[in-house]
Amino acid sequence: MKMAEWFRKAELFVRARAGGFDGGEFQRLFDRDAARAFDVVTRDHARETEPESRVGRLFYRVRILFLGLAYKLSPPRRLLFVVSIGLAVWGLIGLDLDLDNLPRLHIDLLPLLSIAGLVFLLVLELADRVVVRDELEVARELQRELLPIAAPDVDGYSFAFSYRTANTIGGDYYDFFPLEDGRLAVITGDASGHGIAAGLVMAIAGSALKLGFDRDSDPVAVTRVVNHALCRTGGSRAFMTLFCGVLEPATGRLRFVCAGHPFPLLRRAGGEILELGKGCLPLGIRFELELEAHEVEIAPGDALTLYTDGVVETVSPSGETFGFERLSVALAPGGTSRVIHDRVLHEVEAFRQGEPVLDDCSLVVITRYGG
Repeated sequence: MKMAEWFRKAELFVRARAGGFDGGEFQRLFDRDAARAFDVVTRDHARETEPESRVGRLFYRVRILFLGLAYKLSPPRRLLFVVSIGLAVWGLIGLDLDLDNLPRLHIDLLPLLSIAGLVFLLVLELADRVVVRDELEVARELQRELLPIAAPDVDGYSFAFSYRTANTIGGDYYDFFPLEDGRLAVITGDASGHGIAAGLVMAIAGSALKLGFDRDSDPVAVTRVVNHALCRTGGSRAFMTLFCGVLEPATGRLRFVCAGHPFPLLRRAGGEILELGKGCLPLGIRFELELEAHEVEIAPGDALTLYTDGVVETVSPSGETFGFERLSVALAPGGTSRVIHDRVLHEVEAFRQGEPVLDDCSLVVITRYGG
């Protein structure tokens, strides 16, 4: 094969596998992802204060990194890891042993044996990760089935909503479902943290909400059912914020409870933006909560925006949060539910500038058509 042809095929091979390559993402491997990985691996061993000297600090970090890596592995894999590192050190210090009655082990082979051991260990860990990822994907699909796919068909109203998770599994929740008397239940919630634990809390709350509405459609009564369910089954770290509302479509009357959740924003047809709600502890912290229902009328031309704190706590590269003021500015021009929804998400993404998603982010916009 001619050299030019070989280089052409090599270039095509690299281009095919580097599609979508972002130099900024590559840089973040070292200045952000590496620091995060170090913190995760060493958090069980970094109990001492780091030495002040550079050399002492280097040896301290190497030691806790080695311990962190080793103790994250199962005992057989830990042994393979230690032996592989030992072979690498052996080769570096140039120790060539010639023991009686044993074949001579040349130093040149030690790096190869070390690399082979570490690569084999990497393959084992990646295989485990792929299995876990596949299981998480199944859980993610099941979680999606708990959230509404299509907007409810309510005369005089339009809906737009979306959900973005920080991890494969998220802890945000929203739902709309008709009640027997023609009213509409409107729910948004946010379980503590994110990931699998938050997803489990969300699933518990979703089941409790349906049960609560079957018993009594009053938002206070329903919220109490969810609170008791979380207190009984969730544990001390399983709590969530919740907005639980019941909308009467004909009149626009909305009766709601806001338990620790970010206050919804109601944009009046004339442009005024009202903050709805009153402070209350999140659900799942204690059995008895002082819950109070509030009422507001969604008039023709008004738009109600419900969201989780992942929207306002989106972080820019400079460390600044998106905040409530920017959210209000994005809502100010008004429009249809879809227009408002898409504008807010566009502003959030532009503000984030590619920074990692740190929290689940849900956004719901409900607009009543103008009279």
